[in-house]
Amino acid sequence: MTQARLIDGTALARRIVEDTAERAADLTARTGTTPCLATVLVGADPASVTYVRMKQNRSRKAGIASRHVELPAATTTEELVSTLRQLSADPAVHGILLQHPMGAHIDERAAFEAIAPEKDVDGVTFASFATMSFGLPGFVSCTPGGIIRLLDAYDVDPSGKRAVVVGRSAILGKPAGMLLLARDATVTYCHSRTADLSAAVREADIVVAAVGRPKLIKGQDIKPGAVVIDAGYNPGNIGDVDFDSAVERASLITPVPGGVGPMTIATLLEQTVDAAARQLGVGQPVQAL
Repeated sequence: MTQARLIDGTALARRIVEDTAERAADLTARTGTTPCLATVLVGADPASVTYVRMKQNRSRKAGIASRHVELPAATTTEELVSTLRQLSADPAVHGILLQHPMGAHIDERAAFEAIAPEKDVDGVTFASFATMSFGLPGFVSCTPGGIIRLLDAYDVDPSGKRAVVVGRSAILGKPAGMLLLARDATVTYCHSRTADLSAAVREADIVVAAVGRPKLIKGQDIKPGAVVIDAGYNPGNIGDVDFDSAVERASLITPVPGGVGPMTIATLLEQTVDAAARQLGVGQPVQAL
């Protein structure tokens, strides 16, 4: 049996970042203002610290200024909300990324909603979810947006296909399903309480694994020829899909790492430049994917 073709997120992300860098340079030359992404980190979770640092480095390489706000782990919801509102009101900041998780004592939704919609380049607010759901101009959640770009790059048309999204988080599973629905896929959401998950996955032409459980999706559950998008990332560089068995049945599959992850950051940087252009009065409305 022929093995699935790998979906190379690293290569596509590199092209997007190169294009974004050109746009950032042009915007800076035209306006005298460099696009700026503010990152906010609560506490010092090692994985989050590493991830934020990587985003800062990628931003600089793309010609985007980076402002980092590091808050102590004991920061209250009210203090975090105040910080995010200040950044939202700062004209020198064009995009805001609030790194999560933030600690159980933080009201995550209240924090997200303190980000001005026009600066929500990570696509985490109610406003962004609404524009995604209604197909209106706005910012998409970065990982789901990156997934759609991967499907487009590999000529996968979701129209008429059955798509199963395993996971229902507000910034990954739910928006991924809405973006697929907007492309005329028939979408089924699955989650921890889904009865007979294997049966649901076996019906899927497109599988998006986004539940955060290592190797939950087995190759035997993949419909022959299906497209498999593994958006999970677990310790040890392990995805939510059992890659070794799934690669024997899928037609296309994302590796972990090197699949969805690079696209998340590329989408974030691209949307930061989009936001800067709009705020500086030289950009067109961001079109829905």
